[in-house]
Amino acid sequence: MPIIPSQVLTVTELTRRVKGALEDKFTSVWVEGEISNLRTPQSGHVYFTLKDANAQLAAVLFRGPAAGVKFKLQDGLAVIAFGDISVYERQGQYQIIVRQLLPKGLGALQLAFDELKRRLEKEGLFAAERKKPIPLLPQRIGLVTSPTGAAIRDFLNIIGRRFPNVHIVINPVRVQGEGAAQEIADAIDQFNALHAAGTLPLDVLIVTRGGGSLEDLWAFNEEVVARALARSTIPTISAVGHEIDFTIADFVADMRAPTPSAAAELVVKAKEEFVRQLRDCQMRLANNLRLCVANMRRRFTESASSYVFQQPAQLIRQYQQEVDDLRHRLGQATDSALDAQRSRLATAGAKFALLSPQSRLAAWNARLDAGQRRLGSGFNQQWQRTTHRLDQARAKLDLLSPKSTLQRGYSITRTTDGRIVKTVKTVKTGDQIRTLVADGEFESEVKPSQR
Repeated sequence: MPIIPSQVLTVTELTRRVKGALEDKFTSVWVEGEISNLRTPQSGHVYFTLKDANAQLAAVLFRGPAAGVKFKLQDGLAVIAFGDISVYERQGQYQIIVRQLLPKGLGALQLAFDELKRRLEKEGLFAAERKKPIPLLPQRIGLVTSPTGAAIRDFLNIIGRRFPNVHIVINPVRVQGEGAAQEIADAIDQFNALHAAGTLPLDVLIVTRGGGSLEDLWAFNEEVVARALARSTIPTISAVGHEIDFTIADFVADMRAPTPSAAAELVVKAKEEFVRQLRDCQMRLANNLRLCVANMRRRFTESASSYVFQQPAQLIRQYQQEVDDLRHRLGQATDSALDAQRSRLATAGAKFALLSPQSRLAAWNARLDAGQRRLGSGFNQQWQRTTHRLDQARAKLDLLSPKSTLQRGYSITRTTDGRIVKTVKTVKTGDQIRTLVADGEFESEVKPSQR
């Protein structure tokens, strides 16, 4: 007859263990497949099967995430699902809990965008603290864009109107199609190399192109462009597409402009505005200077007309008179104080003559005897109180002493490094322990318990 082990799992326990193992191992997975067996009950949840040529996987899309799906679900539709693997315990079936569902094709581009954005954000490439400030009035601007697009015409047009003195250097590249991303990254690196060598110092670098579809703008979503922008020592501005378009380059660059035209307006202020600000500063400086001169003139006039400058000899004679008056008052006060001290000494001498030295000595002896008696009495009382308190303390110490506890049959066990063993978790099999009892101590070795 086979021996039945001590621990036998129920179906529920086994299923839950399998569920826990799957949920720990397969979290946040992307799965590609074709929808089949689509069901949408009144609860609003969506149930379907993801399948390919060789396998199938049960899937559930709960009502909340299902509300965010922007396309119609139907059997035969190729999709990409993002979610967590779990087990439906009642049927013992493993399934994917879908959190996001994308159509294959355009959804694949969006998936790549989201994955790269999440990875670069985790690396800190979007962090605000790494953003470099854009200069207030750049003198030389590097432009990475197509030389034939509308973006460069709009940019140059606005810069020419606002501040024609700015020097613009264009590094022409393709802004869409195969190889465009590498050209954009190389152009950014070339500008930085020239800037570092001092051959072409730049104040700001702008990467731009006009609007288009997600596929048209995809070069600015490539990792190679993001890395080039991140390592740029020149402050960067990304101005790609229309205001509603966002690319990876927008997140990595030091500043995002919603359009190429907005980039031109952001990077330089109108020359007239600078002239107006300079004129305002000049006016404020002149007003402050006139105010300072007026204040200094007033203070000089007041000082020149003061009594000190007009009658210096009269002022000195007045101070000399005050010194003489103070010297006279000090002499009078000194004489008065000496007279008072002489009077007090005469009075004290008369009182001393009236007092008998013998009677004073007898009084002091009597007071000394009384004090000695009080001191002896107080000492005896204090001695008794202290002795009583010591007896009480000795009794409490005897009661709380570990030796008293040991004499009642208890013991104290310590490890070899002196730690008291309070729980079996403190020691393990084979450890040496030392046990203290009332009449001594002994050593022993920990053995496994026999049950």
